[in-house]
Amino acid sequence: MNRGITFMFFATIFFMVVKIFVKMLPHIPPMEIVFFRCIISFLITYYLLKNQGHDILGKNRSLLMLRGIFGTIGLYCYFVILQDIPLATASTLIYFTPLFTTLVGVVILKEKMKTIQWFFLFIAFIGIVIIQGFDPRVNIFYLLVGLSGSFCAAFAYNIIRYLRDREHSLVLMIYFPMVAFPVGGILSIFNWVQPSFYDLIILISIGIFTQFAQYFMTKSFQSEKVSKVSIVSYSELVFVVLIGNIFFNENFDILVYIGMLLVTFGVVFNILLSKDDKKYL
Repeated sequence: MNRGITFMFFATIFFMVVKIFVKMLPHIPPMEIVFFRCIISFLITYYLLKNQGHDILGKNRSLLMLRGIFGTIGLYCYFVILQDIPLATASTLIYFTPLFTTLVGVVILKEKMKTIQWFFLFIAFIGIVIIQGFDPRVNIFYLLVGLSGSFCAAFAYNIIRYLRDREHSLVLMIYFPMVAFPVGGILSIFNWVQPSFYDLIILISIGIFTQFAQYFMTKSFQSEKVSKVSIVSYSELVFVVLIGNIFFNENFDILVYIGMLLVTFGVVFNILLSKDDKKYL
C-alpha cells in the first residue's frame, strides 16, 4: 500500500478515538480541552526534537506560526461542534476539510482542479443544506463554526504540504501546540472547570492519541499529494454513525442520512477527480 495512504489510515483511526473522547466531556469547556490536548503534544514533541538535535523554531518561522494559528482556531471549532451536536453530524462537517484543502491547494500549491469538481462541490453543499434543514440540533451557528474550522484546518494542512521538504516533520508538528496551549491556557482562566480524576485520564488520552494522529497525518502529507491522502479520512463515517447511535443515543431523520451521503459523495468524487500528477514518496 502507498506509504502516504497508510500513514493517513492510522491518523484517521487515532483522530476518531479523539472525537469520541471529546464527546465524553460535555462539561469541560472546549478551550480547556485545547489546553490539555496541546500541552501534552508540545511536551512530547519538544522532547523528541531536543533528543534528535533539531532546531525547534525551524527556518520558515512566519509560515510555521501561521500553521499554528490556523490549527488552533480549527481545533477549537472542532471541539465546539463535537460537544454540542451529534457525533456523525460533527464529523460530516469536519469532512469538509479535505475539500477545502483541495481548494486552498489550487491557490497556494497551484494544484489543478477540473471543471466537474465544482459540480461535486455543489453536491456536497446541498448535503450540508439538507442536514441543517432537517436536523434541529444543527443551527446556522454550529454550521458556520464547523465549516470555519474545516477552512482553517485546510490552510494549516496546505502549509504543511508546502513546507514538507523544507522542515522536519516534528518542527511542523510542534508549532501547532506551541501556539495552542498558551492561548488555550490563558482563555481557559475565565471559565475553568476543575476536571475530576476520570476527566484527567480522558484529557491526557486526548493529548496522547492526538500526538500519534498528528505524527501520522504529517508524515502522510509529506509523502503524497494532499488531495489523494485526505480522502482516506472518510473511512470512519460508518463507524462514527454506529458509535453515536450505540453510545450517545444519536438518531437521525432519513433525510439527514441522505445529506451526509451527499456530502461524502460530493467530496469523495471531487478528490478522486483531482489530477494525480505529482508524487512525493
